[in-house]
Amino acid sequence: MAHVDDQRVARVLDALEAQHPGAQLLVNDPWSIYYLTGFYADMFERFCGVLLARGAEPVILVNALHQLPEYDNARVAYHTDTDVVTDAIAREVNPTKPLGIDTVMRSGFLMPLMERHAASEFFLGDFAVTAARTHKDAAEQELMRASSAANDAVMADAIKLVHEGVTEREIADQMLGLYRKHDCEGFSFPPIVSFGANAGDPHHEPDDTVLKRGDVVLFDIGGRRCNYCSDMTRTFFWGEPDEETARIYDIVRRANEAAEALIAPGVRMCDLDRAARDVIEDAGYGQYFTHRLGHSIGLQDHEPGDVSLVNEQVVEPGMTFSIEPGIYLPGRTGVRIEDLALVTESGVEILNAYPHDPVRLD
Repeated sequence: MAHVDDQRVARVLDALEAQHPGAQLLVNDPWSIYYLTGFYADMFERFCGVLLARGAEPVILVNALHQLPEYDNARVAYHTDTDVVTDAIAREVNPTKPLGIDTVMRSGFLMPLMERHAASEFFLGDFAVTAARTHKDAAEQELMRASSAANDAVMADAIKLVHEGVTEREIADQMLGLYRKHDCEGFSFPPIVSFGANAGDPHHEPDDTVLKRGDVVLFDIGGRRCNYCSDMTRTFFWGEPDEETARIYDIVRRANEAAEALIAPGVRMCDLDRAARDVIEDAGYGQYFTHRLGHSIGLQDHEPGDVSLVNEQVVEPGMTFSIEPGIYLPGRTGVRIEDLALVTESGVEILNAYPHDPVRLD
């Protein structure tokens, strides 16, 4: 028999009620549904949602194409492809109360509900789920550790694929096998493998570029293990790096470690970004650090919340996010070093054990 996580539901409803007392919440994001119920499926054009309200059992609304197990603390309400989905949703929603919806709810479902006044008002309510998912519980923290440990092992295997004459695409095509070898379901995002000048593009897609002596070799990789994501970037050298590449590697490394040393409850996200950015700016490369310092991560590689100059949110225990400063010289070279951080009660645990030391692979 399946079970909805009562503690997670309570945290979501507490956050909801703090801003919208007496409201209902309709959760549509597939990973938020999984977080609450343990059920995940890509719905494509079909509807799936979890309706939450204080004092009522959760209701899982799902197409009958997906037959769920019986829940001991929730009700499953099925509809079919021949049903009017709006009717199926409206039957469960209390029309006298406000209804929170999340950012992924399709307008094709939302607009008909609004037109028939299925709730007393509608508001954006996924902040309540975000607040809960941002703080990983003990079980989630263990899953994040295991996922990053697997990613460390994959990185150690991946660098063995590097050799004279290999292409980025040839390496990237072998990465899925490495994740399966280390008990991952697959990627948390498509792997980035960048040689030489391609490393100057932060989100370069692997192509037929051939490795040549003097190139940097950048791996930005992550896997999904027990549905929790890892994400790590390391930059290596094939042959002796030129003076500037060696210099920017040292700058990025110091920027990464300056931010990580500052992580503790009570520090603001913007202060972490500033700590890393100051190192890069002081070295004269500020214009070449072109993105925020990091992003939240968990069931998804990029979850709501980030480590950026504009985010004044205070760091709290249980948060997990990336620290990934970089310097990108377009058409020439690039360096990024990325770790995942888990905030503890007293400081931080860096989830990646893979070292920051500059390494030649030849």
